[in-house]
Amino acid sequence: MIERRPFNSLGSANHGWLDAHHHFAFASYHDAARVNWGALRVWNDDTIAAGTGFPTHPHSDMEIITYVRKGAITHRDSMGNEGRTEAGDVQVMSAGAGIQHSEYNLEDSDTQIFQIWIIPDERGGEPSWGARPFPKSDRADKFVTLASGNIGASKNDSDALPIRTDASVLGATIKEGEIVTYTPRDASRHLYLVPATGKVKIGEIAAEARDGVAITDEDSITITALEDSELVLVDAA
Repeated sequence: MIERRPFNSLGSANHGWLDAHHHFAFASYHDAARVNWGALRVWNDDTIAAGTGFPTHPHSDMEIITYVRKGAITHRDSMGNEGRTEAGDVQVMSAGAGIQHSEYNLEDSDTQIFQIWIIPDERGGEPSWGARPFPKSDRADKFVTLASGNIGASKNDSDALPIRTDASVLGATIKEGEIVTYTPRDASRHLYLVPATGKVKIGEIAAEARDGVAITDEDSITITALEDSELVLVDAA
């Protein structure tokens, strides 16, 4: 099953400083058919104006992955962590039993992010945060694991940021006309693919930049680039 969810069908809210688009029910956007996709609970496509951001607020019992598409985001939290994550790079926060954090765009222009929330395998635990660069050149023509709850299961996971859930977040960049294949460990997995840029075809389904593609009951998927494309994929239970 491969279902395209066009960008213009997503929930949205423009707060001036924040232009948010929601792949799943979130805040004031309610859609009973799009509450989650397996353990994947949130995929927000956010544009944050320069000099603004999310003030300090709490989270618990959620794995929160931020993929920076443009600009940079600066993180601070109640554990004393602080860091700036740039375009193409990834940060992960395991909220655990509870953490407070802020996320600000301290740059001179808009920052664009995908914020992805995945339900953890277990509640509670010590919160944590981490970030690292993932050069786009290293993921040319292939999927590279950016964050994983199964580090060590594959050599492709060895450099991934750890998350506390049976899921992986992967990225790939592919040139027009090129093909990449992804094979989950079994067909029951819930895959969710978003082209950050470009246009691709998954099987016979075409998807444009910022569309969502929900996939399950597939032994593998073949993705053909109709334009140069940057892809983000979640594989969740």
